[in-house]
Amino acid sequence: MSQHHRTSALLAAVLSVASADVIASPSPNAAQERPNVLFVFSDDHATHAIGAYGGPLAAIDPTPRIDQLASEGMLFRRSFCTNSICGPSRAVILTGKHSHLNGFRRNGNKFDGSQPTFPKMLRGAGYTTALVGKWHLGTTPEGFDHWDVLPGQGAYYNPRLRTADGPREVEGHCTDVVTDLALAWLEEQKESDRPWMLMCQHKAPHRTWMPAARHLDLYADIDLPVPPTLFDDHADDASGAHASQMPLDRHMELFYALFVPPPDGSVPKGGSALDASGYRNLARVTDEPRAKWDAAFGPRNEAFHAAKLEGEDLVRWKYQRYVKNYLRCVRGVDESVGRLVDWLDENDLADNTVVIYCSDQGFYLGDHGWYDKRWMYEESRQMPFIVRWPGVGSPGTECSAMIQNLDYAPTFLELAGAPTPDDMQGRSLVPLLSGTTPKDWRDAIYYRYFEFPGPHQVAKHYGIRTDRYKLMHFHELDEWELYDLETDPDELVPLIGRPEHAGLAASL
Repeated sequence: MSQHHRTSALLAAVLSVASADVIASPSPNAAQERPNVLFVFSDDHATHAIGAYGGPLAAIDPTPRIDQLASEGMLFRRSFCTNSICGPSRAVILTGKHSHLNGFRRNGNKFDGSQPTFPKMLRGAGYTTALVGKWHLGTTPEGFDHWDVLPGQGAYYNPRLRTADGPREVEGHCTDVVTDLALAWLEEQKESDRPWMLMCQHKAPHRTWMPAARHLDLYADIDLPVPPTLFDDHADDASGAHASQMPLDRHMELFYALFVPPPDGSVPKGGSALDASGYRNLARVTDEPRAKWDAAFGPRNEAFHAAKLEGEDLVRWKYQRYVKNYLRCVRGVDESVGRLVDWLDENDLADNTVVIYCSDQGFYLGDHGWYDKRWMYEESRQMPFIVRWPGVGSPGTECSAMIQNLDYAPTFLELAGAPTPDDMQGRSLVPLLSGTTPKDWRDAIYYRYFEFPGPHQVAKHYGIRTDRYKLMHFHELDEWELYDLETDPDELVPLIGRPEHAGLAASL
């Protein structure tokens, strides 16, 4: 071990003791080098689209490599975001602060890169830091020794990229391109004696869903299980649920969202949920991938037009088309995880690298008749969080403590032996990863959504979730919702206004 790593490991041990507010909280072994960190981050990947989390879709084995990672590490059952939308979630992760403090409340804001972030602090602690893939914060990344990012949301096919040396375009599918960039950077670190932190951030499986050519026929011959709440009428929900533009039946557009052109081949105009980015991207696809795309979807689209579906049958068809394309994009991310983990194994770096897989928020896969995210309901607020840290904790374990994306920054800092600023609102997950839950671990978590008016027209709201209950306030509508998640996990029976729950609502 180098003198640098001996000193750093000792510092990590001292800081762990100095900040010990837990009982018997194991910290990284002071005899080990500080670990590298591989942080694989996807977009809109719901937990119920990961085999290891269970649920009906687990039967089709959507994520074998992510499941393997879970079997070798720890899976967090109750991992939540503070604001279920892409840019704000990323800003929370970088700063360890809620949206109202880091200043990035909604997509379209610009991230204040001058504020403290964990990548800057890791660099100060001697780490080499890199970011490849989706950034989506409207500014140039700061705190990274290397960055290679998608402009805005990015494109699935032949993505354009921004670097410190200028823009360029790379041929291929975005998930593969980002993985290739990550592996190329890792190759450059093999001879370095400095620990590193790599953030590999995928566009997938964000809409509009455009799988790699090799996955276009995946699940083509099966019917996916339909969620029991697909035809939820939201009769007892706050009025904002009825006004949102998220239902499959009214707002999932056939052409731009599902790539079903009209029979006459025309290009539709307008639409309440219009997102033409996929259509524009498809026009740039090179000959061979485009031919495979047309061969896969052409016959399916002809069959759709011939069927002349209406009503619930049309909703079921939309569900099958979009969730299959979503899961096809997920498969590319799963393969990326496998390629990156295999590289660590092949280069004898697995034992001293913490591998994390998560996503910026969850997603509605037809649940409550919806797609997209944003709400405080469980499907969009819950985030996958899976960690493999060899030698710490036991493989194949699960953690039920409530965590949030606020906690990532303090966790990375403790891994690096760096102090956590007092104004960070999260807490390090190192004790949990080591198998110990602190006595004073949080018993409630806070959520706030700001983006209204805006895409999908989800009303502003905030709320509290405890181990069992959830209270939401749609403050501009002056409406409330209260749920018992133990007896009503699908959040179908609001308890607000019932005299027997008045005390509970007041306490929350």
